[in-house]
Order: sequence, then structure tokens, then C-alpha cells
Amino acid sequence: MVTEPGLAAQSSPPEASEQAAPERTPSTWAVLRPLVLRLHFYAGVFIAPFLVIAALTGLVYVFTPQLEQAVYAHELHVPAAANTKPLAEQVSVAQAVRPGEQLQAVRPGATPTDTTQVIFAAPDLPESYQRTVFIDPHTAQVRGDLVTYGSGQALPLRAWIDNLHRGLHLGDTGRLYSELAASWLWVVVLGGVALWVGRTRRNRRARLLLAPELRPAGRRRVLSWHGAVGLWAALGLLFLSATGLTWSVHAGENVTAAREQLSWETPAVSTGLPSAPTSDVGIDRVHQAALAAGLDGPVEIKPPEAGSAYTVQQQQRSWPTKQDQVAVDPSTGTITETIRWADYPLMAKLSRWGIDAHMGLLFGLVNQLLLAALMLGLLSMIFWGYRMWWLRRPTRGDGRIGRPPERGAWRRVPGRIMAPIIVGAAFVAYFLPLLGASLLLFLVVDIVLGLRARRSTGV
Repeated sequence: MVTEPGLAAQSSPPEASEQAAPERTPSTWAVLRPLVLRLHFYAGVFIAPFLVIAALTGLVYVFTPQLEQAVYAHELHVPAAANTKPLAEQVSVAQAVRPGEQLQAVRPGATPTDTTQVIFAAPDLPESYQRTVFIDPHTAQVRGDLVTYGSGQALPLRAWIDNLHRGLHLGDTGRLYSELAASWLWVVVLGGVALWVGRTRRNRRARLLLAPELRPAGRRRVLSWHGAVGLWAALGLLFLSATGLTWSVHAGENVTAAREQLSWETPAVSTGLPSAPTSDVGIDRVHQAALAAGLDGPVEIKPPEAGSAYTVQQQQRSWPTKQDQVAVDPSTGTITETIRWADYPLMAKLSRWGIDAHMGLLFGLVNQLLLAALMLGLLSMIFWGYRMWWLRRPTRGDGRIGRPPERGAWRRVPGRIMAPIIVGAAFVAYFLPLLGASLLLFLVVDIVLGLRARRSTGV
């Protein structure tokens, strides 16, 4: 008996053709995405105001070198002349202006049109402040007497803006705002990049990663600009977060401790001498010895403490960086130790470059313009983020604000994934205490909102 082809198929049991396809196991990103989205939302809503303050004050600070040169031109600059008075004479004139005060350092004019800065300790002022007398090196006349701040010799205007950016002029308490902003910035950036790249891959529209949509209007276009600009700015914002934490109160202490443990500190010449000096060759001989050793450009000369040597260090913080140091014996004017910038450990160099780039000093105007673009980009992304939240608001009913992403996402994350996340979060929270404390606050808020929602729905 020959069976027709069509009959063979009909004789098969119906169950064989209706076998269910095996269930697909969701990817790690699929189960993590709702959790990342909710964290990104909370950070965006609650941390963004601190980021706005940091961005606005940072935007002003970026251009303080030009402001300083314009506002304090009289103190900083003099007409060029052929003759120069001895440094010792200039220091004596400055000491007559600040009698009885301890000489801390001297910065000779680096060019014929720069004044000499004679720096005095100011124990009556807050830490890191000093008083500086500006002397015309050609006439030894006083050009000004100002309070200066920090190792960069910030003049009053820049110091005021610096402290506004750092702590809103509220002391260590105010510095908590900038630490909170720096602690969360990298989390927001990395979460946003993951969400944006994941969304673009899912939609298979890779060209939109870096090119925002111009139409249609609405939430989709706002999200496109938010994500694309964020991707362009991501590396720069991560850099600002990392370098900003070095100045913070709590995380900064941990950074300093880590650098000490790993021997990443900036080296310094030893000022010890085999025997106590019996005389002092004077600051002019010391300066000449440093120049002969190749320490050109702006330098700072620190007088010796009892039984120790002078130190001279270059102060050029633009590219190429010049930070060579020498110790000079007061009795003989000979150099007892030299440390070149090339001898610095790599991490000490990276730290120096990172700080100077954060301040807009490393590459001059180019550095400043890049920082300004980052600040404007961050402000724009925050605006677009709030705009998206507004566009999510209900158009009917009693709701007035956009709803947050779905709650309870963490319950769907497998233990094998959640366990290392919790361990990593605990480690980060220990190193960045404000991040950990605010994350706990977010959890409390989330729980309270969940309980409130249950009561309102009667579930």
C-alpha cells in the first residue's frame, strides 16, 4: 500500500505539532535595566539640583584666570625695564609693609613685566590663606598688599569664586554639597550611558547614539538629545567626578589615605643638612643656584627653617608641566638634592595633571573651553531630564508630576547577580560615605512611597 504524501502528515498526533517553544532566559541587562532606570531617575531628581549649582559655579570659575589678570593688573604687572633690584631688597621692602610677620615664600617675577610676590603666613586667617605683598622688581616699590589663597596664589576674586564652587562659603558643611554632587555624578553618567546604549541596541538604531533626533517634537526627541549629549560628555564628566572627589571632605580623606598606602604621593626634596648652617648666602644666591640648575619660569623660594635648607620649586602648571625642585644649603649656596618632574611617580603626575585640568590650567584656553562645554552640556542634560519627567505627568486625574519607573525591580534580579551588586555597593559606600548615606535615604523614600501607594489603592 502506498501512502500519499498528504496523508502521512495527517496521521501524526496533533500534540507533536503543538509543542511549546522553550522559554528564553532573560539576559543580565534585561533584569538589571529596571533597577538601573529607577536609580537613575532618583539620582536625577534629587541630586540634579546639587549638580546645577556645581556646574554654574564651575562655569564661572573656569574663566577666573582672565578675570584675575584684568581686575588685578596693577598688582600683577609692571612696565618692563632693563634693571632689576636684588631679591633681598625687594623682600626687605615687603617686610616693612608687614612688620613682624613670618616670611613664608617668595615668587620672583617670571618675566620683566611680572611683579615679585612676597608671601607671609597669616595665622589669624582661615587655613590655606596668606598675605602677599606685590613688589615692582625694577624699582622695589610696593604695588599692592592682598590676601591670597592656596598653593595657586588665588587673589581675592578667584578665591571667592573658588570657595563658592567648593562649599558655598559655608565652611566644611557647605563642602558636603560638592562632595555629594561629585559622588553621584559618575553613577548618574554610567547608568545613563548603559540605559542609552542598551535602548539604542534594542531599537537597532545605532546612528542615534551620537546624533540626536530633530523631529518629531515631544518626549522622544528630548530623550534623544539627553542621551546623545550625555554620551558625548560622559568621559569628561567622569573625569570631573573623579578629580572633584580629591577635594572633598570625607571621600578626599580616603583618597589621601589610599595614595599614602600605595606610595602615590608627590615627592619632595629633603631639607635636612649634615650640620647646622653657620651663615646664610641670601635669597639672591639661592635663586641663582636654582636658575643654574635649570629651574626657569615661575618658581617659589621657601626660606629655611632652623638648621634646614632653602627649597625652590617650579610653579608652571600648564603643559608641559614644570615642577622641578631643589634644596639649597644656606651656608654655601650649593644644591643638596634635586627632584625632576621626570622623576615623579606616574600616579603623582596623573594627580597633578588631573587637578590642573579640572581647574582649567593644563592646556590654557582650550582646557577652559572644554570645561565650559562640559558644564553647559551637563546643565542641558539636567534640563532635558526634568523636561522628560514633566512630559510623563498624567493628563487626567489628580496627578501633577510624572510617575517614576516601576517599583520592585530588585526583586526580579537573581541572587547570583544581586549579591555582588550589594557587596560592590557596600565597598563604594565605605569609600564614598555621602553616596552611601544618600543611597540609604533613596531607599527609605522609595519604601515610604510604596507604602503610601498601597494605602491609597487599598492593596
